[in-house]
Amino acid sequence: MDLLPISGDEPKYRGPSAASSPRDLSEKQDAVDSDISTDCFETLPRMQEQRAFSAEIKRLGHRHPYFLVHEGRAGASTVVDGESLINFSSYDYLGFNQHPDVHRAAVEAVGLYGVSPSASRLVAGERKIHTDLERALAEHYSQDASLSFVSGYGTNVSVIGALMGPKDLILFDSLAHNSIIAGAKLSGAKVRSFPHNDLDALDAALQRRRGLYQRVLIVAEGLYSMDGDVCDLPRLVDIKTRHRAMLMIDEAHSLGVLGRHGRGSFERFGVDPRSVDIWMGTLSKTLASCGGFVAASSTLIEFFKHNAGGFVFSVALAPAFAAAALAAHRLLLVSGERVERLRENAGLFSRLARSQGLDLGESLGEAVIPVIVGDSVRAVAVSSNLLGRGVNVQPIIYPAVRDGAARLRFFISSEHSREQIEVAVLCLAEELRRAGTEQGPVAQRGSR
Repeated sequence: MDLLPISGDEPKYRGPSAASSPRDLSEKQDAVDSDISTDCFETLPRMQEQRAFSAEIKRLGHRHPYFLVHEGRAGASTVVDGESLINFSSYDYLGFNQHPDVHRAAVEAVGLYGVSPSASRLVAGERKIHTDLERALAEHYSQDASLSFVSGYGTNVSVIGALMGPKDLILFDSLAHNSIIAGAKLSGAKVRSFPHNDLDALDAALQRRRGLYQRVLIVAEGLYSMDGDVCDLPRLVDIKTRHRAMLMIDEAHSLGVLGRHGRGSFERFGVDPRSVDIWMGTLSKTLASCGGFVAASSTLIEFFKHNAGGFVFSVALAPAFAAAALAAHRLLLVSGERVERLRENAGLFSRLARSQGLDLGESLGEAVIPVIVGDSVRAVAVSSNLLGRGVNVQPIIYPAVRDGAARLRFFISSEHSREQIEVAVLCLAEELRRAGTEQGPVAQRGSR
């Protein structure tokens, strides 16, 4: 297969043409002003689709699945409207969000540094806790340095947007996170996706096109957040080396999950982490905090410190977030039993679900496990019914996934009990049958 075009390039209003008469200009300006003065947001196609979908959910008597107010801490269980639920919608993979060491570190940081650094790092926001965290993350990936950001999404947008330019080419997996796509578009580089995990297509495209561009960046995810499968890291390293490209791996869902000790993609595949140019990750999953980071060469990190907009023009990472992430990372290095328990729980969920005939797509049973439903309304209905039975799992629907590939996404934690997993799978299978979907998801597989 060849490269895929990037969708979503919509025509932009460029104003009246130079050939327009004064009268034409006046009439066109009036029309534009009229559009702005009315409640034009009501007519946006995306807004109309969103409201129609919400109306259909309400008509069917189901609870809207999003923006539920959760009480207390996120973990293997949660409380909504005073009712305890088994929770599969939080990515606290190793349970560090509940750990007293993480809580203590955050509280001590607030006492020492205050709630906010009140400035960007360039101005007056630099604190020792930032460099302590960044040193630990750089060592984790055997890189010279790392840099923390206030947002995982903003990390990808800022780093990719700053690094590449009009003479460059960015190639990313077609299932890459939206933040990767947004950063690629921001950069002004030529942007193309390759079919998911089709590295033959990537290799062939580079053979044809590499000579046309000054620099090439390949971007993939270690563990894909919607499908639960992994990239072929050894082959990506081989391709990037042969074609003199840069390789960036998004480890948002890999850290703490992949590899015997949860070190990530490089441990799972036995790859030297120095063979990847940029490691990106978030602080909000296994590290039980908030923010993002990149680990790379000292030259690249110095470049990002002065050119990545999300770093330069944003307040520094809150000291409490940095301290919590650092404490969680220290726990990760000595928490092999939690990593093993997570792997056992994910394997148990996968085996039970498949024994019930459920379609898990391409999932490898590594903490992120989708159950493919197909229809978006049906996915919401099953999610709503599960909520009523004490199981909290979110539906992932279009446009987060392609139309017809809606799913329920289960985040598995080391802290889930065997009983919680068994109850959840049994309820899930019963609700899918009740919704008439026990054969539906399997029929979708051929079009994936």
